[in-house]
Amino acid sequence: MTSPEDTQANAHRLMRWATYASVAVASVLIVGKLYAWTVTDSVSLLSTLIDSLLDAAASLVNLLAVRHALQPADREHRFGHGKAEALAGLAQSAFITGSAAFLLIEAIERLANPKTIAGTEIGYWVMVVSIVLTLALVIFQRYVVKRSGSVAISADSLHYQSDVLINASVMVSLYLTSQMNLPLADPLFAVAIAAYIIHTAWKIGSEAFQILMDRELPDEDRKKIREIVMSQPGVLGMHDLRTRSSGTQAFIQLHLELDGELKLKDAHVISDRVELEVGSAFPNAEVIVHEDPEGIDENQVTFR
Repeated sequence: MTSPEDTQANAHRLMRWATYASVAVASVLIVGKLYAWTVTDSVSLLSTLIDSLLDAAASLVNLLAVRHALQPADREHRFGHGKAEALAGLAQSAFITGSAAFLLIEAIERLANPKTIAGTEIGYWVMVVSIVLTLALVIFQRYVVKRSGSVAISADSLHYQSDVLINASVMVSLYLTSQMNLPLADPLFAVAIAAYIIHTAWKIGSEAFQILMDRELPDEDRKKIREIVMSQPGVLGMHDLRTRSSGTQAFIQLHLELDGELKLKDAHVISDRVELEVGSAFPNAEVIVHEDPEGIDENQVTFR
């Protein structure tokens, strides 16, 4: 049976490999798209080149952030370094927004001065290779996110998923411009791509911001925690459940309501059992339990 420590070590190893893979894929795509753009002079293809350049920068930030986030807690950072992942997510959001703004400027200029596109065969081939490589990366990233819950890898995967749609739309743009004699299709597709990129950046930035603001775990997780706690023998109630996440690690705190006549040792045994059961259900969580006598009059903050 795999121990929680081994499971976490495997997840961390997968996260590192995911960052290496994203940097490698972005680098390969930059070379291919740069060549295709110089041949075709397509602004929609330029948009994917810019996106790949930003992908590479964001993936490098991701690599450094994940490496830092996986460092164990130390004296100055008792809760670990997991929020480095959320900071990387905000950085990715800023990178992606910047690329969309530049792309919009280029597209507007091309709308005012349409140009003929040449060498579309090379553009098609580069886009096909880009789609295949990106799909392979996204599949691997999804697997890593499922095993680790990494926020940084999830953000990285989200904008690579958008790249698949972007590359496919560029192929359509190249066809409409070269084969259907619709020169405005190229910049119009670029504008649509820029809008989609901004939408992706918003999703990435919002999720990262919520983590930095210590947002509670999802309602289904909190419900599961309550069910586990209340199913334990000797537990009469619970209150003040507080949760948050930091990278791949979660923190769960709660107050147990126990029989006030229990010996301290017996209350400690029940508390340890609750921590063990909740920790088993949430292996990446640190669980802290405080024992209270049932019915004690104390101030409790209740949120609806």
